[in-house]
Amino acid sequence: MSKNIILIILCFSLSNLNAQGLELFEKEIFISGNDTLNYRILKPLNYNPNKQYPVHLFLHGSGERGNDNVSQLVHGSKLFLKKESREKYNSWVIFPQAPQSDWWGGYYDPYKFNYKVNQSLSLGLVIKFMDNFLLRKDIDNDKVYVSGLSMGGMGTFAILNLRPDMFAAATPICGDGDPNLVSNFAKKVPIWIFHGSDDKTVHPNESLKMAKAIIKFGGSPRITFYENIAHVGAWKNAFAEKDFLKWIHSKTKKQ
Repeated sequence: MSKNIILIILCFSLSNLNAQGLELFEKEIFISGNDTLNYRILKPLNYNPNKQYPVHLFLHGSGERGNDNVSQLVHGSKLFLKKESREKYNSWVIFPQAPQSDWWGGYYDPYKFNYKVNQSLSLGLVIKFMDNFLLRKDIDNDKVYVSGLSMGGMGTFAILNLRPDMFAAATPICGDGDPNLVSNFAKKVPIWIFHGSDDKTVHPNESLKMAKAIIKFGGSPRITFYENIAHVGAWKNAFAEKDFLKWIHSKTKKQ
């Protein structure tokens, strides 16, 4: 697929998002030293500063990297903008954006994918942002969640390793990670893994590998494979699961 076609598809997707409430995700930046993290944030419906709300962190894929602070909303944002989602699972929803020169790799080598990144900073910035954001009085720290697709699925496993006590549930979609780095969150964080059985971009064996590692270290992951589904279809199917948000919000941080 040519870059021009990809650009047209991206512009069309963003145009559709604008028509469906994209403006409700407020544009913000987080600055730490000389580094800046772009992010979009959806405020809880009928926000009351005296209430405490869950937090849902969402990590985008490699195709949504950039510095426009918009592209990260292409996949997943519609789910959180649905009337039912906002009423039943009212929460803060945060979509950070990694620049084109970075990825959600964390502090270990970017595996076998060539993201042309010399040093990964973005996930560290997300962690600093979350550490700061979760100090707010209007946050329910026992109901903090993380989801991610593709590169963001890898970031989900990475941030669980780096902040195992932060999250009450995680949903990595067609992701991957280091099976040697699951022991500190395997028993603590309920995980629902999604993957397309025909994925040629990130092989479904990678999700199996991570599930087996979590089980090895005492965890009990839930895993869903989609028959005859490739890479992109995995998150479309995951977001269409009737209990995707219900399962996530049923979880409370284990003490």
